[in-house]
Amino acid sequence: MLEIRDIHTSYGKIAALKGVSLDIADGGLTCLLGPNGAGKTTLIWTIAGILKARAGSMKLDGEEIAGLRAPQIVGKGIVTVPENRLVFPEMTVRDNLIAGSFSRRKDKGGVARDLEEVLERFPRLRERANQDAGTLSGGEQQMLAVGRALMARPKILLMDEPSTGLAPIIVEEIFQIIGQLRDEGKTIFLVEQNAHMALDYADHFYLLEQGHVTFGGVPGEVDHDELIQRAYLGARKAS
Repeated sequence: MLEIRDIHTSYGKIAALKGVSLDIADGGLTCLLGPNGAGKTTLIWTIAGILKARAGSMKLDGEEIAGLRAPQIVGKGIVTVPENRLVFPEMTVRDNLIAGSFSRRKDKGGVARDLEEVLERFPRLRERANQDAGTLSGGEQQMLAVGRALMARPKILLMDEPSTGLAPIIVEEIFQIIGQLRDEGKTIFLVEQNAHMALDYADHFYLLEQGHVTFGGVPGEVDHDELIQRAYLGARKAS
């Protein structure tokens, strides 16, 4: 669905992405792993149009989208669940969700149906629909961030570190939600530090180091590569 070829992105004179190429397959969960500072969030922001690539190509279903502004990218169906949730704290849960549908605000009937579907998917958001988002727990805010993104009817869901700052039991719940979305056929590009959890759900993964993709494959291949396991994922505990 999304083909990324030789993308270069810089912060001033500092190169963050140095020729990144990867594919995000339709209807699957593609995971990007790598150490802090590797450029993972930079890639998310570049795909989302928040940062402009200095060179390279990004094609969505064959259409070049590199250089489009962030609202245009959303209009094409690429929607981000940002790191640290970034919900609107002084707006209600309901209004946060409706804000996610800004690109299709003329479709009032469709927005109303999608709002009901999101509240059905996340019962705790229904219970707190009239509360300010800033009063929610971290896990509830993450659910809200996912629900807000779904309100845009994304073709591709970009998820940046959804487990950040959450208790382990909540992380498991969030990944169950991600797995449900994948099983429903949603296309997901997941950036995640919790490599073991991410690989349990991923269909394909890439490793990013110092702005370069250094490996790509399916999760089962990781267990057969001691170097990659030690360098990026840590040693698994013996069972």
